[in-house]
Amino acid sequence: MDITDFQEWVKQYYQDRGWSDLDIFIRIGFLAEETGEVARAIRALEIGRDRPDESRGSFEENKSQLTEELGDVLGNLIVIANKYDISLEEIFHCHKKKLAQRYS
Repeated sequence: MDITDFQEWVKQYYQDRGWSDLDIFIRIGFLAEETGEVARAIRALEIGRDRPDESRGSFEENKSQLTEELGDVLGNLIVIANKYDISLEEIFHCHKKKLAQRYS
């Protein structure tokens, strides 16, 4: 599946569940929440978990958790991009161009 197909799949999946109809500020809140979960997953990978109420996972379990959380962030980003009719291809090209101009 390429990135365009994935963007369309996310669009349909979220629409089927009514998740795309949420107010954009609610969606941004979800994105912030998922970003925090990415930070927590990275912490588990890099320095471990040290609270007694948290279990320690293996490296592979922690990496799998990070992969899952990154997917949640990407899903939220795609919903936001879809709301404003912006393709991920366009985002990639725009970002690449901006960095090339800034650091050439």
